[in-house]
Amino acid sequence: MNHFRKWGKFMLMGARAHAKWELSVSSTIWGDKRRMIILGMLTIPCILGGIAFADEISGALPNILGGEHAYSPAFYSTSIFLVSILIGLGAGLITGCIGAGGGFIIAPALMSVGVKGILAVGTDLFHIFAKAIMGSVMHRKMGNVSVPLAIVFTIGMVLGMTAGGLINRGLYQLNPVLSDTFITTIYALMLGFLGIYAMLDYLNARKTRPNKEFQGAGEEAHSGRDEGVEMGNLPKKLQSIRIPPLIRFDYDFTPGGRGISWVFLVLSGAVVGIAAGIMGVGGGFLTFPIFVYVLGVSSATTVGTDIFQIIFGAGYGAISQYAIYGFIFYTLAMGMLLGSLLGVQIGAMVTKVVPGITIRGFYAMAVLAGFVNRITALPMKLGDMEIIPVPKQLGHVIETIGMYVFFIIIAGFGVWVIGTFLKNVGRLKGEEVRA
Repeated sequence: MNHFRKWGKFMLMGARAHAKWELSVSSTIWGDKRRMIILGMLTIPCILGGIAFADEISGALPNILGGEHAYSPAFYSTSIFLVSILIGLGAGLITGCIGAGGGFIIAPALMSVGVKGILAVGTDLFHIFAKAIMGSVMHRKMGNVSVPLAIVFTIGMVLGMTAGGLINRGLYQLNPVLSDTFITTIYALMLGFLGIYAMLDYLNARKTRPNKEFQGAGEEAHSGRDEGVEMGNLPKKLQSIRIPPLIRFDYDFTPGGRGISWVFLVLSGAVVGIAAGIMGVGGGFLTFPIFVYVLGVSSATTVGTDIFQIIFGAGYGAISQYAIYGFIFYTLAMGMLLGSLLGVQIGAMVTKVVPGITIRGFYAMAVLAGFVNRITALPMKLGDMEIIPVPKQLGHVIETIGMYVFFIIIAGFGVWVIGTFLKNVGRLKGEEVRA
């Protein structure tokens, strides 16, 4: 049970750190007219393509999104663009309001509406890369970012991304259903573990700390900048293994700085890269806890390094492992980018007027909804592969139930957040003026 709690806390910490990055990126883009103009120019092909080809394409698509083939970067229609904005909006609302893990729902949502798993992963990775390029600001001016640390870690990221991409493409070439089954299983395991931990944490909080606030991505109460200053046993052991060359960092916290062998940085980068390459969530949710709790890097240094790896790691993975093979759906990526930028801002503002315990409960429900969505998709896929005897009709019914549960919970959450925002918009404006 203790190990379960440790790993649950480990993953939740990573999800929260990634949410803070999402909010920072969103605020940077919204606050810069030039970036907004660039974003508008990037979405013009989606809008014009939808107008020009909507009637021609609509009959070719059997589902709301996707198609019969994974290689579909040129599919344009107004409905595809609008639905992708809604998916991004839902993910952004979760990230901004809850402060953790909104990106985890993107691939399950896309797969539920007809997009093949490998295309959902590639598109998600590309949308994260586009967001990072447009909104990230390097933190070197803060004086606490080690460029060698970032570069060596990114080398591992590149190796891991390559492996993740090879695995996904290899499984798809072998059998597209096997590819979908593999990605679905990975998401089911991760969301199930994180969802159960989050729900237990929420129930425990209701009993023991009913008034304790749960931070959303927009809250400033505790930024975690001191984390990693005091190291645990594992980081101390790893830093004591002196396999040259050593990469030095954190001069602001320790005289002469700390040092760790390049081997552990490359291995850590490879782990993050494989996860990102297979799941398409950018890897940021793993970078923070690995740096702080495994490698012994302060959170202040980790922030800049995380930005570095997201830009270069996600860019390498999206382009070299998915885009050049046709596994990027540009219209979806741009729609999700627009929706998530808006959703994060609205969600972050809502945290100022909603009790923290309520936010914590919604997070657990959202993650468990993603788990239900993926676990109910497995019987039909396993039946199609003849691994277990599942009648097609029964498998379809189970999958449909999971899909409706997922979208009803996410849509209900979205309506509640937007409604709360509109209801309190006057109060929120007053707070901004005072600030």
